[in-house]
Amino acid sequence: MASVLGTKCDVPMPDERLEVSVTYDASCGYIGSVPGLKAPVVALSLGGLRRKVEALMVPDEPIIVLQLDGLAERERHRRRAQAQLPTR
Repeated sequence: MASVLGTKCDVPMPDERLEVSVTYDASCGYIGSVPGLKAPVVALSLGGLRRKVEALMVPDEPIIVLQLDGLAERERHRRRAQAQLPTR
């Protein structure tokens, strides 16, 4: 599994870390399972997923760590490769 780390805090505290399990479904995008929330969080991008989770966790401002499964990791690599293609 790969992780993508990001925070809104200047000084991250170890106890504020929130791990989000992420998978990908072509019909709806990235799907994150967040401990403590009843429903999964869905977004079209990893950045959007992170922002939605951060908004749901206010005022705690945890460090969000996205744990990508194989499907999510492959989609992330595909999007990065597509973004690097030269345009005409």
